[in-house]
Amino acid sequence: MADPTRRAVIARLTRGPAAVSDLHAPFDMALPSFLKHLTKLEAAGLIRTSKQGRTRIAQIETARLRIAEDWLSQQRTLWESRLDRLSALAEQIEKDQT
Repeated sequence: MADPTRRAVIARLTRGPAAVSDLHAPFDMALPSFLKHLTKLEAAGLIRTSKQGRTRIAQIETARLRIAEDWLSQQRTLWESRLDRLSALAEQIEKDQT
């Protein structure tokens, strides 16, 4: 998910399934390079692809994405708490110096 191409693909797929060719269209890269991004997302369990006729369709794996979202939420809570304590400490130091 650190790669902007992968984040863009996930963002697009949150609106519904899409053909690989449609997902590839906005990106200025060769199809084989783009397919490597899809392969990584699929290996991580964040998307799945299936063949419908001659078209490969990609869609979100909501259960796996929910696991990632839960973890991110826990990390956000942890870091907000830490930053709140740091802010309070900085305010106290500034108050003590005046």
